[in-house]
Amino acid sequence: MYLANYLGVIANALAIIFGGLLGTLLGRRFTAPLQEITLQALGLVTLLIGFQMATQGQNILIMTLSLVLGGLAGELLGIQNRLNAWEKKMESRVKGGERMGKALIFASLLYGIGPMAIMGSLESGLYGTHSILTTKALLDGTAAIPFAAAMGWGICLSAIPVFLYQGAIVFFALIISPFLTPEMAVEISGVGGLLILAIGLNVLKVTRIPVAGLLPAIPINICLLFLL
Repeated sequence: MYLANYLGVIANALAIIFGGLLGTLLGRRFTAPLQEITLQALGLVTLLIGFQMATQGQNILIMTLSLVLGGLAGELLGIQNRLNAWEKKMESRVKGGERMGKALIFASLLYGIGPMAIMGSLESGLYGTHSILTTKALLDGTAAIPFAAAMGWGICLSAIPVFLYQGAIVFFALIISPFLTPEMAVEISGVGGLLILAIGLNVLKVTRIPVAGLLPAIPINICLLFLL
């Protein structure tokens, strides 16, 4: 029963390995135009998933409070700024060389930290469905091709920490799921859907919403639901 909740995590890890191996074999033949059209297609799918989840939420007041308070908390904690700093370090490592250790650190941070990793793992743990992690797997696998072409097969090793990290979130979701009513679970999906929707818009370069700074909206939403 519980193994089914980890299928999305497994698929995500396998996609990173497959994309990394493919990138190592293809080298630089996976050109920028091919990357762009692939990411645009996946961005549209991300938009659809986010819209479907967001429209499930019924309590607009709690959703609004969760996002506003979450955004304020994220800003005070400097979450987005910290991630931006990490991103700059990772970019310098991409240009810097092909060592396995650098590739492992780079890809682990890139794939493991983000709203889709958290929301996808929560979805898998709470509902046993994997639409978010499946889409994330396609995004990660696609991104792994040019990264592996530039940095080597060490990108594939990042599948291990990503699997452990997302698997831990699935385990946490399984623990709290008995205490959530169906109505509460739907409201959590509503807030998460708005974040996924923002990711889709960012992937398509329509907006530049600092989604990472809104991540505290998820625990705040859960706390508000339990209180109310």
